[in-house]
Amino acid sequence: MANHLDLEEQEQLDEIKHFWKQYGNAITWVLIVVLGAYAAWNGYQYWQRSQATQAAALFDEVDKLAREGDAEKLQRGFDEMTSRFGSTAYAPQAGLLVAKTLYEAGKVDGAKAALSWVAEKSSDVGYASVGRLRLAGVLMDAKAYDEALKVLSTGMVEEFSALQADRRGDIFLAQDKKPEAREQYLKAFKLLDERADYRRLVLVKLNSLGVDPLAEAKPAEPVPATK
Repeated sequence: MANHLDLEEQEQLDEIKHFWKQYGNAITWVLIVVLGAYAAWNGYQYWQRSQATQAAALFDEVDKLAREGDAEKLQRGFDEMTSRFGSTAYAPQAGLLVAKTLYEAGKVDGAKAALSWVAEKSSDVGYASVGRLRLAGVLMDAKAYDEALKVLSTGMVEEFSALQADRRGDIFLAQDKKPEAREQYLKAFKLLDERADYRRLVLVKLNSLGVDPLAEAKPAEPVPATK
């Protein structure tokens, strides 16, 4: 009986050896790949957390410099943010803050550069769209109308379509192109939610151009029958 069991065990060992000889290398490589991927994923998660923590600290510093109004240090802080943490959400937030601060300080070129970075390099399409809207406004103020319209022509997400049309209306109105301005304001008015406060501002713009979309939307009153 013992010999019978020994033979069975030997056969099983031989089968295992044969299987390992045939598939052992492949199994080993699969394990290496799986374990390596797991280690890489953990490493990436740690790196992401580390990046976010450092980016948040630098953003706080940029925010402090913005409140202090030191344009030169603020620009250096933003340059460091974009070079080290450009892929984080803090970078476009810093860009919008820097642009606002520099523009209010009369440093228009610095503001345009910061907004251009947000518009073109932000990994978040929402922030990129905000950057484009604000950059178009700065260009409009500088009377660079064609460039402003070009900025609005690409890279805008659908959620910003109403504001995109409104900003186009502003640019056309600044050029005294009233028919084009009316068309864009009407588009913005229709796209905006009826409860949105900004819709009332667009309505004021339309009224100033002699357009009342609310009156136009009312059904016509029935004409009384003649006897």
